[in-house]
Amino acid sequence: MNTTMCDVLAFARENDVKFIRLSFCDLFGQHKNISIMADELQTAFENGVSFDAHAIRGFRDVTESDLLLFPDPATLTVLPWRPGPGRVARFFCDIKNPDGSPFMQDSRYLLKRVVEQCESKGYVCKIGAECEFYLFRTNEDGEPTGITYDKGGYLDISPLDKCENIRRDICLTLEEMGLRPETSHHEQGPGQNEIDFRFGDALSCADNFQTFKAVVKAIAMQNGLYASFMPKPICDTAGSGLHVNISLDQNGLNVFRNAKEGHSNIAESFIAGILSKVCEMTLFLNPLANSYERFGEFEAPKYVSWSHQNRSQLIRIPAAIGERVRMELRSPDPSVNPYLAFALIIAAGLDGIENNMPLPAPVDADLYHIDAGVAGTLMPLPDSLDKAIGLAKDSAFIKGVLGEEILAKYLAVKSEEAYAFAAAEDKAGFYMERYFSVI
Repeated sequence: MNTTMCDVLAFARENDVKFIRLSFCDLFGQHKNISIMADELQTAFENGVSFDAHAIRGFRDVTESDLLLFPDPATLTVLPWRPGPGRVARFFCDIKNPDGSPFMQDSRYLLKRVVEQCESKGYVCKIGAECEFYLFRTNEDGEPTGITYDKGGYLDISPLDKCENIRRDICLTLEEMGLRPETSHHEQGPGQNEIDFRFGDALSCADNFQTFKAVVKAIAMQNGLYASFMPKPICDTAGSGLHVNISLDQNGLNVFRNAKEGHSNIAESFIAGILSKVCEMTLFLNPLANSYERFGEFEAPKYVSWSHQNRSQLIRIPAAIGERVRMELRSPDPSVNPYLAFALIIAAGLDGIENNMPLPAPVDADLYHIDAGVAGTLMPLPDSLDKAIGLAKDSAFIKGVLGEEILAKYLAVKSEEAYAFAAAEDKAGFYMERYFSVI
């Protein structure tokens, strides 16, 4: 990986790189970029590239609209699907004010700060993502339809699984870009797929997730298909989740030991911290009105609970040994801003450690088939965007991690969205019009 400006400039010259994409995301995780010619790259490193922050959701108002993009040299990657000659490279960027100070509403910068806090306490957080998505056919104009690419199910093979070649191309492209996909397979829903990544540091995982979504959409489009990361694009079938696998190293050792040896107190308090704050941060883990259609079925959680191996839980400890021992948070979905989501999850875990929170007893039951008496003893996740907004609005924890300005801007947009959803007579139509073609 090239990590200095000089190395990057030399790489661009030697590898026929002609176009540079400077990438970032808005407050809600929507991928954005500016393209410059390779000859302008040194200027971008030294002086930044200006853009209109007023036109980006959640950034600035029109009276103070200039912000600058500075490429992060460690994130250089060539886009393999762009034709040559004249290769296209991409960087993720730091966003700065005109005076050179960090833009405090840059969610990538926010995650960096939380990671630094984590490391200052002696911990290194590692995250691996498991992301699900659907492939749909397109019409003669290339617009997405509601017709799935196949009728396959969980772990099916060809001919039921028509998506295997698409997944292969996605994995090979990601590998060429330096990412490390580990497994890929057909998921439960028709046309639904999953690709899992090897864990890494939190910032790299968030960057890789953004890259992954862009690659999936690009490869799907090349094959005349549309890839959707909408949490619940089809009623009465499986929703798409973003399962977040987390481990924590202290002095080079994973604090999530083998279950047979018992969990360390640090690991238990880390999990307890996440459990205690998860309802407050659900708005950022499940940010769409459509997100809440997914909860409570097809292995998506409904209650605040944990257990070993049990896929009906919010947090499960998968069967694993060695460095792969971890916790898995199963509520997030692919519509997240990963920088905000990971920052909040890590901060909640650290809060649990700092306060020595005890881990509640595991719930060793199938939570999709429990009686009302058992269900009444469990805390449910918020079941609507409106409820999630209310919990986040009143949360001192969320305000402390994100800051008042980010929280206020996020709540303003999401409150408008919740109001529009409540006013819509056709809920399914609202989902398709507002989310399907953009998520």
